[in-house]
Amino acid sequence: MQHRKDIVSKYKTYLRLEKSLSSHSVQAYMLDLDKLLRFMESEGLTYSNMTYMNLQQFVAQLHDMGIHARSQARIISGIRSFYRFLILDGYITADPTELLESPKIGFRVPEVLSVNEINRILDTIDLSLPEGQRNRAMLEVLYSCGLRVSELTSLRYSDVYFEESFIKVEGKGRKQRLVPISEVAIYEIRNYLYDRNLAKVKKGHEDILFLSRRGAALSRIMVFHIIKQQVEMAGIRKNVSPHTFRHSFATHLLEGGANLRAIQEMLGHENITTTEIYTHIDREFLRKEILEHHPRSRK
Repeated sequence: MQHRKDIVSKYKTYLRLEKSLSSHSVQAYMLDLDKLLRFMESEGLTYSNMTYMNLQQFVAQLHDMGIHARSQARIISGIRSFYRFLILDGYITADPTELLESPKIGFRVPEVLSVNEINRILDTIDLSLPEGQRNRAMLEVLYSCGLRVSELTSLRYSDVYFEESFIKVEGKGRKQRLVPISEVAIYEIRNYLYDRNLAKVKKGHEDILFLSRRGAALSRIMVFHIIKQQVEMAGIRKNVSPHTFRHSFATHLLEGGANLRAIQEMLGHENITTTEIYTHIDREFLRKEILEHHPRSRK
């Protein structure tokens, strides 16, 4: 049992140091691995004698428990990662996950906001409230720069280059990138700084741009809550999250004729295929444009 604990501990270190995953991602991987370890314990198995058939049985259990296909796929991906680690560190010589298939997931079109809907959301923010200007600046940055919610909450004041119109962002795996920032977003940040400079800031949070009422970095949950509140006030019935602003950013760039490779750089995607989720939206937009504007399509 102690031996297994040692391996799990080494795997955790491998994820953090060699894979450069954030603490949030490492925690998610470990929770998924725990599901497999519990199954192994109940079946009297170990990582070294687990077979492909045993793994199929485990996946069948996930399905029977009603776990969504997307979550099943994530858990299977995590198990593959664990077995890759076992191979790399010489604990096993054969990988039982090699033939393991993820459940088929139907293609889900990401929810996208129109420019008009984004403006409506921003217009619902009450600037007379103490947090009003902060929220307006924050959502403007989220949309103007296509940030992940974790990148937004950890954004530092010293990483905003006002004169050059760029921000420095630390993304997944602590990889840094420069992202252009709009004049509107800069204007909103400057307005917010009047309030921020008067705030009492907690030690260690002096350089964080968007602060909570307590003078600390905002939590991801708080950003979700702010967005849900403003979307409701704007009367928009779409399922909107911070990631919706990121999808909208990429989609509007594509619609404006931006290069997919440039969008990849701005979103911080290592692989262009990750960015290609937006191409179906672009194709649909082009189809509509052709139907509406092409002389052969006019009645």
